[in-house]
Amino acid sequence: MYERILVPLDGSKLGEAALPYIEELVSRLLPGTKVEVTLLQVLSLLTHWVVAGEAGVSVPYTEQEMKRFKQQAADYLGKAGEGLSSKGATVKIRVGVGNAAEEIITAAHEINADIIAMSSHGRSGFSRWAFGSVTDRVLRGGDKPVLVIKATKGVKTT
Repeated sequence: MYERILVPLDGSKLGEAALPYIEELVSRLLPGTKVEVTLLQVLSLLTHWVVAGEAGVSVPYTEQEMKRFKQQAADYLGKAGEGLSSKGATVKIRVGVGNAAEEIITAAHEINADIIAMSSHGRSGFSRWAFGSVTDRVLRGGDKPVLVIKATKGVKTT
């Protein structure tokens, strides 16, 4: 049924809103079903701006900087997955680089995910237009079932 679950996380508390639901699902499936949860974080900012006076230029991160960012993401995912591990799930971590929606869809195919569980920040209007919706792009562009948890503004951020 749900033996392989992909959970994309963006590093925010709002982005982690799906985790308690997946922990509950894992609790209900185990011990009868072996559950593997892959936590994914996608690094999408590959450049930064250097500004001097009124001039600015986009500069790519160095290999060393990208390596550090990937390690920070892996450390974050490891901590985020502790609750799932304590429930008995096998937790794998994966760090992608590029377009978040495309990386999520690709990862889902590569691990043969039964379901993708992700949070939606619930943006609407201008902010949705400006920032786009990764969740919406995964829903429309992928072919795996997607469990969408609407993150609430009341989520504790500490």
